[in-house]
Parts: sequence; C-alpha cells; structure tokens
Amino acid sequence: MEQIVQRGNKAVFVDGENIVKVFNDTKPVSDVFNEALNLARVNEAGISTPEPVSVTKVDGSWALTTTYVPGRTLAELMAEDPDQLDRYLAMFVDFQIDIHSHRAPLLQHQKDKYARMIASLTDVLDATTRYELEMRLDGMPNEVSVCHGDFNPTNVIVGDDGKLYACDWAHATQGSGAAGAAISYLLFEIDDHEMAKRYLDLYCKKSDTPKQVIRNWMSIVAAAELSRRREESAKDFLLRWIDVVDYQ
Repeated sequence: MEQIVQRGNKAVFVDGENIVKVFNDTKPVSDVFNEALNLARVNEAGISTPEPVSVTKVDGSWALTTTYVPGRTLAELMAEDPDQLDRYLAMFVDFQIDIHSHRAPLLQHQKDKYARMIASLTDVLDATTRYELEMRLDGMPNEVSVCHGDFNPTNVIVGDDGKLYACDWAHATQGSGAAGAAISYLLFEIDDHEMAKRYLDLYCKKSDTPKQVIRNWMSIVAAAELSRRREESAKDFLLRWIDVVDYQ
C-alpha cells in the first residue's frame, strides 16, 4: 500500500483499486462503522461517492476501505489554478446543492447530533450559553436534506472521468441544507475571509436561500464544530462566532 495522506487520527493509503483509511486508537470503533454506514446510505441515495468495500483491521488498527476514484481534490485544483477559482467554486456549490436535494431517511437527524455535541461542551461553554444554543437549535425547522457535515474542497474529488465525488462522510446527517452551508462557510472563513464571502454569496444565489437563514445557524454549527476541534486557533475562532451571533 502507498500512503497518500496523514491527517489527524488517520492515515490514507492506495491499495490497487481501493482506498484504505487506517485509524489510530483515538478513533472509536463505533465511529468507523458509523462512517461506513453513512457512506453506504448516501451512496444508495444516489449521491456520487466512492463505494464502501469493507471495515477490517490492518495491523491491529481499524480501517475503512472504499473504492479508489482517480482524480484530484477540488482544493488542489483551486490552489494550483487560481484563475479558474470562480469555476471551481461554482462546481463546489452546485454539487453541494445537489447533495442537499437527496434524501436518506436512515441517517441520524442533524438536530439530535448537534444537541449531543453542544451538551458535550461543559469544559468550554458555561451552562447559560449552552442553554441558549440548545433553545436556538430546538426552534430550528425539522428538515430532511442529506447534509455532508464537513463539506469543503478537500472532501470533493474531481474524477478523471469529469464527475465530482464527495468523500469522508463521518459527520453526515439528514437536516437543514442551510446548516450544511453554514458549516462550509465557517470552514472557508477559518482560512480565507474573502473566499468565505464569495462562497456564501454564490450558495445563496444558486439555492435561492436568504443569508439570514444561514446566519441563524452560525452559532449552532460553530458550537458543533467546537466539540470536535481542539486546536487552539480553531477554538478561539469558533468561540468568537458563538459570542458574535449570540450576544450582539
């Protein structure tokens, strides 16, 4: 196997016609199986993804194997050819809107997942802030769009066949497409404010979504992201979003 990525709690290898993601011991085995199940469900829903192959152990570590999609990530193409940035961003947004048009009734519900994530932040947010976020979340509409949960250009492969494929479905839910867009906006904003603004403008235009609807989700998705990101720089950034949206 040839290693192609080392990131966080996983190493990614190419093994013939397959991709093998090998996780370290910080990744609960239930999470590995859940990611495989999410991938199977969204693939069956008709979304363009690599196909699940197996969950096994590799040298004592749990691994998720999927089919290999020859191509480049959208993030790589954006970095290498900035003159084509508008085209690549439009491809990204169109693909996200297409994903949101699908339904997968057996995926976990977004609001349930976010409620658990917010409740887990006892060491970061005080009870008053958590309660405010929980009440905001409770008041959001119940929707059933497929949402990737971590949709950013590193998770979109532009295949050699010209098609787009979405990978890394660990955080998939059924819920609000606006919440999914809010997450993508924050992920862009961490690295590039101007790119985040361009993304939000384009998503709202193409999906005919008012910006206010996406902004209503910002504090909630920032808290959800905070529950899984422990880097100090990201932590400070996300805390500012929670403060800004809640109290100004």
